[in-house]
Amino acid sequence: MPKKPSKRALKWIIGAAAVALVLVIGFRYWKSRQNKLPEGIVSGNGRLEGKLVDVAAKEPLRVKELLVDEGALVKPGQVLVKLDTVTLEAELAEAKASIDAAQERLAVARASIVKQTSEINLATIEVERTERLVADGAGSQRELDVRRTKLETTKATLAEAQATLQTATQGVAVAQANAATIQTRIDDATLTSPVTGRVLYRLAETGEVLAPGGKALTLVNLEDIYMEIFLPSEQAAGVKIGAEGRITVDFDPHRAVAGYVSFVSPEAQFTPKQVETRSEREKLMFRVKIQVPKDLATQYVERIKTGVRGVGYVKVKDSAVWPARLQNLVKPTAGPLAE
Repeated sequence: MPKKPSKRALKWIIGAAAVALVLVIGFRYWKSRQNKLPEGIVSGNGRLEGKLVDVAAKEPLRVKELLVDEGALVKPGQVLVKLDTVTLEAELAEAKASIDAAQERLAVARASIVKQTSEINLATIEVERTERLVADGAGSQRELDVRRTKLETTKATLAEAQATLQTATQGVAVAQANAATIQTRIDDATLTSPVTGRVLYRLAETGEVLAPGGKALTLVNLEDIYMEIFLPSEQAAGVKIGAEGRITVDFDPHRAVAGYVSFVSPEAQFTPKQVETRSEREKLMFRVKIQVPKDLATQYVERIKTGVRGVGYVKVKDSAVWPARLQNLVKPTAGPLAE
């Protein structure tokens, strides 16, 4: 049979266990004190997020070429998708031909006005000459009447030519506007990135026909990065727009990103299941957005990854002092924001 430990050995074992228990409790207490926030600072769980931007077609056209894949980093103005514009280009050629025809009609109208003006000048001279002859008794009244009638007819023809000129001028303007509209539609068929971001979803493939407003890509705007946290009403009531904030991420909790409060929900809501603990989800909470400054996000745009989880901190009292672990900030010129 195994030998029972002596009373002395048993006392040593019990003593060692007690010391270990005290050390564990002491460590946990020390850890809790380290993580405890100063009065005037509150926190909540969240994740890095960015605003989504859709790259979509304005009218139904076939996808000719997709130039980026999911995950690609894109810059403002970069061409992402080319749509087939063969039909539009044919319409543009027709519109340009209409401009040429309208300009020819305009030239004809201008020449007609010049011609009619010359004929009016000549008719006026002839009327004046005939009036002098009639006054001297060397001309007939009938010939004077004919000359006057011709002058009035020529003036009427000039008025008609001037109306034609105005119509031709408007025709040219309409034809040019039509061509410009078609050219704009052709330009809109080349889809470019409106932001600095990353391709999140590729929603179309070459050969597909997009409906009006049909999405080809969805981008994440990497210059508009933020974290949303949820705070109970007694904490959210003290949060001000523009208040100082800090963001830490789980993979590197010892460095923080300085931000500011850009939004506080005006009404309470239930928190998402993935953000808070079960006990906290049972309470109505207020959504608070901590915005990363654009210049800082821009410097780390190639390293930012949305969806990274972490903790957001907000000052509810201006006099509160950030603890040391939240003063180790990501610098504007070095170090990644997210890996």
